[in-house]
Formats: sequence, C-alpha cells, structure tokens
Amino acid sequence: MIVGLLIGKDKSTGVPGKNYREIVGRPMCEYGFIAAEAVGLDKVFVSTDSPTIKAVGERHKASIIDRPAELAQPDSLTEDVLKHATHEIEASLGEKPDIVVLLFANNPAVDVDLVREGIESLKADSSLDSAFSVSRYDMFSPVRARTVSAEGMIENYIPQSELSETASSIRSSEGGIYFCDLSVQVMRWSCFENMDQGPQPFQWMGHRSKALFNNYGFDVDSEWQFVVIEHWLKERGFTAKAVPNGYE
Repeated sequence: MIVGLLIGKDKSTGVPGKNYREIVGRPMCEYGFIAAEAVGLDKVFVSTDSPTIKAVGERHKASIIDRPAELAQPDSLTEDVLKHATHEIEASLGEKPDIVVLLFANNPAVDVDLVREGIESLKADSSLDSAFSVSRYDMFSPVRARTVSAEGMIENYIPQSELSETASSIRSSEGGIYFCDLSVQVMRWSCFENMDQGPQPFQWMGHRSKALFNNYGFDVDSEWQFVVIEHWLKERGFTAKAVPNGYE
C-alpha cells in the first residue's frame, strides 16, 4: 500500500498563515492534495491543527489526523510530528503501508512525474530507503557560506584551513552542489519506524536515498519565495481555474 501524508500547522511565525495563503488562486496546502490525487495514491492523510487545512483535506477526501497542540509550536520538530502520524496511520489502516509520499503544506512545487519516479525506484531497488528531489544550487555552496561574528565581522562558515585546493570564486569549483528541496519525498515506512537512527537534519530520509533531479523548488518560509513558487506553478500551467496535464 502506498499512502500520502501532508503535514502543516495552523500558525506560522515567519509568514503567518503561509500554509493556506492563496497562491495562483488556491490555498498553498491544496497543491499537495492535487499531486496526491494525480499520482493515484491508495490513501491520503493530513496531520494538522488547522481548521482551514482540515477543510481543504476533507474536500480532497483525505483522512484527518488531529495534531496535538504541543506538536504545533514554532519549535516542534518534524520528526515528532511524523512519529505521531505513524501511530495514527497504522491504527487507521490496521496495517503498515509499504511506501509513504510525504508532502509539506508550504511546498506546492510537487512534480508528479518525480513522485512516480521515486515510487518506481523504491519498487525496483529494495536497497533504497527513499527517493528525494534535489535542486542544484551552486551559489549556496558551503564554500561560499559566511557567518557574522558578535562584532559584526564577516567570517568563513567553513574555516579557511579546511577548504579544498579547488575552492575558488567560480560557483561550480566544488562540483555540483545539491540541496534536498523537500518538494518530492518518497520513503519506505521503515524510515518512519527507525527515525531515531536516521541522519540529521532530515531523519525521516533514511540512509540510502536516490536523487530525483529537480530544476528548482523549496518549502516556503519567506515572502520572496512566494514569487518564485508562483512562477513555478504558472510555468507548468496552473491557473486559478485549471490544473495542467498530468495533474487531472
């Protein structure tokens, strides 16, 4: 069985209401449900404390997991939210699903072809724990990263002594720099069951994860990111009244 799980809380500190703020004519959280329907998952769950997100989920026939207040705080860990959802999903199904597609309410940029690729990858290769979308962002290489001291001075994030000999002002000097953009996340149920053993910072990812190459994407946490994700949606053919081919 392959299930979908969308997560999102009611209150956000950085951008209040971001999880259900309208973008291209729909609440942001709705795009995850649209993608889940397009892929044809066996069942979809939504873990939230938000009445708005619950209402959107119910319109798309998702099963509601009531998220406790202590798991809907600004410092609540995604891992703890997923552990709670794990128990609720197993109790609801009466069995353990094989694969879960994890969706974030604040990430509408879900490429359904990559979701399908991730599912097929896990079916074909039993050694894989998961398949995650990655975007190449050479401009954000750790080599180029800086921190600011208490005195307001710019300093290397990576100490100069630890930089490789190939490091330079050329963006690609360290080779391709990829970030998990969290747009597409497909994993075996065992990743949830063994989350405490998973590597940081995304313990639900497992230890052996296949790369699904995305052009760009991310979960929205700042105002400027709405503009980029709006472009992503429109570029693929989303409008306020229609969804593109492949999402029907």
